[in-house]
Amino acid sequence: MNSLVTGRRLARELGEWRSAGPAYRALADRIRVLLMDGRLASGTRLPAERELSGALGLSRTTVAAAYSKLRDDGYLASVRGSGSTLVLPGRERGEHSLANGLPLDFTKAITLAYPGMAAAYAAALELLPAYLGHDGFDMVGLPDLREAIAHSYCDRGLPTSADQVMVTTGAQHALNLVTKTLHSPGERVLVEQPTYPHALDTFASVGARILSFPVSQDGGWDLRQASLQLRRAAPSMAFLMPDFHNPTGKSMTIPEREYLAAAAAREGTVLVADETTALLDIDRGVLPPLGCFSPGAITLGSLGKIAWGGLRIGWIRAPREVLTRILRDRPAQDLGTPLLEQLAAAQLVHELPVLADSRGKDLKMRRDVLTGLLAEQLPDWKVDVPDGGLSLWINTGTVSTSALALAARAEGLGLVPGPRFGLDGAFERFLRLPFGHDVEQLRDAVAILARISSRVGADPLRMPLQAVI
Repeated sequence: MNSLVTGRRLARELGEWRSAGPAYRALADRIRVLLMDGRLASGTRLPAERELSGALGLSRTTVAAAYSKLRDDGYLASVRGSGSTLVLPGRERGEHSLANGLPLDFTKAITLAYPGMAAAYAAALELLPAYLGHDGFDMVGLPDLREAIAHSYCDRGLPTSADQVMVTTGAQHALNLVTKTLHSPGERVLVEQPTYPHALDTFASVGARILSFPVSQDGGWDLRQASLQLRRAAPSMAFLMPDFHNPTGKSMTIPEREYLAAAAAREGTVLVADETTALLDIDRGVLPPLGCFSPGAITLGSLGKIAWGGLRIGWIRAPREVLTRILRDRPAQDLGTPLLEQLAAAQLVHELPVLADSRGKDLKMRRDVLTGLLAEQLPDWKVDVPDGGLSLWINTGTVSTSALALAARAEGLGLVPGPRFGLDGAFERFLRLPFGHDVEQLRDAVAILARISSRVGADPLRMPLQAVI
């Protein structure tokens, strides 16, 4: 059965959708953005024209014209008596499409492959014959890789043994395993606002009641609000990115880590720290992991950001009793992590300090190129330079980033608009722009943004900026 989005919910998700052009076209374009970036799933049934017109304060004729345009463009299927259902041409899901044909894909915060990647795979192939007697179904992880991961935590000041580590097929897989083990129906999950979009997808998939607290460009983590949410709601888990937060690039200070760990401990909330970007340090310096302040914290790690996205190896560091529960539940999700990739990952984890140093120098160059280009061509945009991570979180002033993403796509540039990182349509005037791409791609992307930003223009409603921060 297709899910139904109500008129009130769709109005909330649309946010600031109006533009200087015809209202029906702007409405159709914004619904298409919601579909393309995953906020509305393919197969979702839209509200009836009369219901949506009432929720938006529009004439029914305007809504009917918007639906008609979506049908003409191939994004809406309507059957008399059954309503109108969203569809994606080719059954692809927007930003995740492998065949979107866009020469500049800035929808993912990625890095170029680590130069030692081929050597790591070559070494893994030499070792593979010794493992061919293994049945190939590895639910925990190869001992050498788990030991290497444990040592990497010890080097960062967090005592860890191999039996506190489970190897997964990436950090997203790790988050799914943790969530489905820790979360029970009806429980609450606390997240940062903004946060990683696929974390929101994961929590929504289990029916979690999502609470949030702000992370801002100017003030960082609103710990007072976080403490209030913890005290009032006692969520079962809190998902955080304390190091080079995605998308803002911020890092928690040591006092902030201590404060949040103590507040969560008082309410029995398990802290789940996503450290996929933790080693992408450019000029911040080393900070201790969140687990140093919260013995019960669960840490998610990955080589996807620091080494190569194609190496689908991640891990969970957790108390032994939690890993026992995850291992019990894991066969319902998958049957283990591939051995060849684990052997390659072990080579890379053993040389993590060298890898991190190389990556930091490379990212510094690309970050500085992108911030220089933006200062030159889009000086009105507010760009806070992060001291690590993979992207800039840009305040565009009055430019709607949903409209910007649509216009950019027509120019061959894929972007993720700000609301994808928030709840209920927040961050319309914010844009995450990754800087790990090739320098020429950075130049081309900024040139396109500079060319189209004035054409997209400001929202005529001109909502005060503080309303979307």
